[in-house]
This record gives sequence, C-alpha cells and structure tokens, in this order.
Amino acid sequence: MKDYIKGANPYMPLWEHVPDGEPRVFEHNGEKRVYVYGSHDTEVTQYCGKDYVVWSAPVDDLTDWTCHGVAYETHYDSVLYAPDVVKKGDTYYMYAAERKGSLIVVASSKTPWGPFENPVETKLGFDPGVLVDDDGKVYAYWGGCAASCYIVEMEEDMATMKEETLVSNPLGHSTCPWNPVEDGHISLIDGFFEASSPRKVMGKYVFVYSKRYEKPIPELGVYTDNNGFLSYRFSDSPFGPFHDGGDISFNGGEILKDAEGCGTMTYQWGNNHGSIMEINGKWYVFYHRQTGVNEFSRQAMLEPIDVALGKDGLLYIGDVKYLNGEPVASKVVEMTSQGPHINGLDAYKWISAGYACHIYGGSTRAYIRPGYEKREDISTPVVDISSGTTVGFRYLQFGNNTPKQVEIVLGAHKKLKINVRIDSYRGRIVASEDVSENETERKVELTSAVIGKHAVYFEFLSEEPGVIAEFDRFSFC
Repeated sequence: MKDYIKGANPYMPLWEHVPDGEPRVFEHNGEKRVYVYGSHDTEVTQYCGKDYVVWSAPVDDLTDWTCHGVAYETHYDSVLYAPDVVKKGDTYYMYAAERKGSLIVVASSKTPWGPFENPVETKLGFDPGVLVDDDGKVYAYWGGCAASCYIVEMEEDMATMKEETLVSNPLGHSTCPWNPVEDGHISLIDGFFEASSPRKVMGKYVFVYSKRYEKPIPELGVYTDNNGFLSYRFSDSPFGPFHDGGDISFNGGEILKDAEGCGTMTYQWGNNHGSIMEINGKWYVFYHRQTGVNEFSRQAMLEPIDVALGKDGLLYIGDVKYLNGEPVASKVVEMTSQGPHINGLDAYKWISAGYACHIYGGSTRAYIRPGYEKREDISTPVVDISSGTTVGFRYLQFGNNTPKQVEIVLGAHKKLKINVRIDSYRGRIVASEDVSENETERKVELTSAVIGKHAVYFEFLSEEPGVIAEFDRFSFC
C-alpha cells in the first residue's frame, strides 16, 4: 500500500489548523528543535479557539513534526489570538493573547512545550512579538488593524514595560483606512496591518509584519485591498529608524501575468502572520494560508528563503537576486506545495489535493474542504470544481524514470475531462482522460515522458454547468 506524503505544505497534518506561527529554535535537554506556537483554529466559522497547541520538529528534518498537545488554555473564558514564546535564562515565557488580543498576559514554563502557567497581565497590545537581545535586554513589539505599531523595552520580570522607552509608529506607516488620520507618513500602499515579529539577523534588527496594500498594484494582482503579504523592515537599533525592506511571502498563490503585465492571484488569500528563522544553517519563512472556503481554517506553511547583507548595509530577505556575487534586490518567495521537501514531493506516493497551491478558473470558487478528523491518511479534497478549474501543485519529483500512469481519486458529479499538465497551468499535456459521471477512481496513461522536478496541474473540463467534481488525491505509478 502506498504511503501518504507528510510534512509538505501545509507542513502539519492536514487536519491541523495552526495559523500565526512564530518559529523558535530551542535547545532542551541537549536536543535542538524548532517549535511553532500559534493560535489554534478549531472551527471553520471563526478565528482561533480557547487553547494553544505546540508542534516541533528536529532541526535537521522539517518534515517530521510532533504535536506536544495543549500548552496553554484561556484563563478568561475567551478566544486566544496569536502568541509568542521566548527563552531567557532557563525559563520559557509565553505571551498569550487573551480576549481576542485585547489582553496580553505572560505565562512561564521550564520546558518549551509547557504547560505555561501563572499568567501575569501586561500593558502590551495586539499581536505581541518579543526579542531577547544578545545583551539580555528584552523588547516587545505589537500593534494592529486600526492602531499603530509600538516598541518598548521590558523590565527583568518580562511583564512590565519601561514606559519611558515606548516608541509609537516606528515604521512610519499610515494606519488602516477604517481609522484614517492625517499623519504625514507614507501612503497606504505600504501600510502596517498586524503580526509584529522582531528578529536579530546579521546584526540588524528586523521587524517582520503583515502588510496591507490598499492602492492598486496590478503587477501583484492587487486591485482593492490585500493583507496576504508578510513583509519586513530593518534597523541598526531595536527602536529604529527602520529602512525599507520588502515582501517575503504571499499566500495568494501564483501571480499570472497578462500581456500588459497585470497579475491575477491563483489562490484565495487572507490575512498572514509568521516570521523568519535560521534553522540548521538555512533560513525559512513561516506563514499561513487559508483553505479558501473563507478566512478561517488557516494552515501553517513554510518556504526556504535567502538572507543576505550587502556591502551597502542593506539586508535582503526572500527570493534574493545577486549581481557579481552581491545581493542587489529581493522579492517575495513563491508559495509551494513542497515546503520543506525542497527537492519536490515524491510523485509516487499519495498526494492529497489538500496540498494544492494553485486553485484557479471555473465558474465556481473551488476550495479545500477543511478536515478536523485526526487521521494519518487524511486527504482533504478540493471541492466545488467547475469546468475550467485548474488545481496545481508546485513541485513534484519524478526521478530519472518516467511514470506510466497517474491514479486519480475523485468524485465525478458529471461527465468531464481531466488534462494533466506540467510546468504551468497552460503547460504541456502529459495525460488526458474522459471521466464518466459518478466515477470515483481513474488510472490515466501518460502520453509524454516526465522526469525530474516539475509543477503539476490538473485541469477539469466539462460541457455541463455548475459543480462537476471534487478532487481527493493522486499518485503516479
């Protein structure tokens, strides 16, 4: 029996919905692991729940994740928003966002997985992010939505602000349009939204945050508003001033460009939250995506990134461009299905449709149906597929021998045709097959060789209107 792909993108099991992931590398009992602390979407109809769970993986294998269970439960009978966890001395401190982020408490533990206990109320605000500097000083960053962002140094107790150090709006961004102010700062094309996360990178203080685009940026597929970008600015001081950085990740899928250079997103974007982390000598961005049904049921994602410091003192993070060995620019990294499987997903294992990073076209909005049943072989399907829908996966690894068939598990509601394309959603067709109504499984012969690493796209076509299928999983053989 074939195994299922695990630890792809999303890298946690498909039944788990942990957004807002703040990655941290901690060494405990002689073992280094990366820990992800995030709020916990437990229902399809709301953000978050009333507890935090903790997942970790060995630093040398980011496909092998372990759940440590519940690390913290609300003390106020409220929904918990995005937390952060840092270590100082031999103690781990969790900044828990009680009452939907309106009350921040700090709880402590002697282990990185908790339980975190004895919460102390603070004056910090929405989406707290904390930095323990090399000299032991502690800085807190926060803010969001209609408010500005803030930075403050903390006292030794990790809970009390040194209020004389408080800095307001260090990024110099305008606030969001539902609370407009004439602040003299830059336009809302580049506005701070939420998700403050400080990091120390190559001697620079990096402020990672969720950016809100308000003005049209056609080349990015932004025509109204969008907060699906995770962005950064950097400084030589924890308080700024902060230099322009750029966008690191984006949860709207591919950007399809037309002849005029205008883009179209291929995945249903939503809010974004996460940060960057160096793990075992390599850098990654951790972020989240939506399943597409709505803005809830978010899932944890990661991508390898480049981080480079130029001779001019500028810090480049993301997909970095080099000229004569020197970094000169960076852009957002692509959203993939492979995640930590950097050589591509094994094409000969079962790959759930829930790993799709491209859902585009059709008369209905197809989406990934969230699953909450804790099963190792769970496969969350893409549903509401109509004629013209294309479901894509970047990337698969076929090795040195071309497969002969692709096995597709689906639910065909109407008579349809499936084209299997590689490299792009309009790329070369390597398999094509008519499927009858009510079919649930079909093996399709490949008509063209495929070796090495490729993106794979399934195109669904029908002469019938409305929903024609749901797509469960596939495997090559």
